[in-house]
Amino acid sequence: MKARSNLTNIVKLCGGVLVASALSIGLLGCGDSTPKEQESYTIKFSHVVSSGTPKGKAADFFAKRVEELSQGKIKVEVFPSTQLVDDDKVFQELKRNNVQMAAPSFSKFTPIVKEFNLWDVPFIFRDNEHLHKVMDGEVGDILKEKIAQKGFIALDYWDAGFKHFSSNKKPIVLPEDAKGQKLRIQTSKVLEEQIKAMGANPQVINFGEVYSALQTGVVDGTENPLSNFYNSKFYEVQKSLTLSSHGYLGYLVVMSEKFWSELPSDLQGVVKQAIKEATEFEREESARDESQLLANLNDYAKQSGKLTIYTLSNEQKAQWESTMKAIYPKLYDIVGEELIQKTLETN
Repeated sequence: MKARSNLTNIVKLCGGVLVASALSIGLLGCGDSTPKEQESYTIKFSHVVSSGTPKGKAADFFAKRVEELSQGKIKVEVFPSTQLVDDDKVFQELKRNNVQMAAPSFSKFTPIVKEFNLWDVPFIFRDNEHLHKVMDGEVGDILKEKIAQKGFIALDYWDAGFKHFSSNKKPIVLPEDAKGQKLRIQTSKVLEEQIKAMGANPQVINFGEVYSALQTGVVDGTENPLSNFYNSKFYEVQKSLTLSSHGYLGYLVVMSEKFWSELPSDLQGVVKQAIKEATEFEREESARDESQLLANLNDYAKQSGKLTIYTLSNEQKAQWESTMKAIYPKLYDIVGEELIQKTLETN
């Protein structure tokens, strides 16, 4: 009778609900037996540029938007200017889920997915419209899937801008003008072939050392989007800038696979929506930023007399395209012939 009385009291405490399986193993508890859904999530978003750049602004835009869309369930802490980790080490931190998001430049992905060398292929993109159709279409999806196979969530592509040649020696208006010049590049087999096709000598130097290398003559010139050329003040140590738009520099926003798998499906949808809006914002900011930077550089050139800016004619651009497209067969083993063709045929 005593045991029955105790059982009755337990049933009353639990609101009259008895779980048979719990009784069978001697475990009787009150309330909901399932764990509560986590109420909030924190994303650490690491990147290497300043918060005032298009990428920096877009990261802050994403942080604000995802918090709004999730009604505070997702909070994003943005760490600009390598405050948390640099892009050479960010992949291992994403794997460990110590960092949840990053936006490394395309060159950082080439050691793990060789097809990412596609973005370095010279004169493969006709203009910004063609570039974005490639990014947002079949080719972009193929490359995202290859990143996913390496254990990362590939979210979207952000712009840095088309690259241009600069020099302290002979202005590089045509490919042969670079003959004998030492030109700094990022680590890239594609870029090595590009520079060799011009008769120049490729020199791999870390970005942080480029200014002093140009200043001291370790290298004669380099290639950069206007944002790097202006913000890093390379115009102070270069005599000429040719608006060649021969190559492209961009970023892929990626997320920790471990974090993504723990995120409820509705909040995954929130992240996708926020990143879509942030991508539109970043591309608009990048285009606006480039126009302003070119105006600033033109002003500097006129006032200082130390920099000459060259714009290619259609005939000169045709010579560049002819020289650079001749090396495409050499890039098939690096990038893949089919991927190059799909890019060229994208409309």
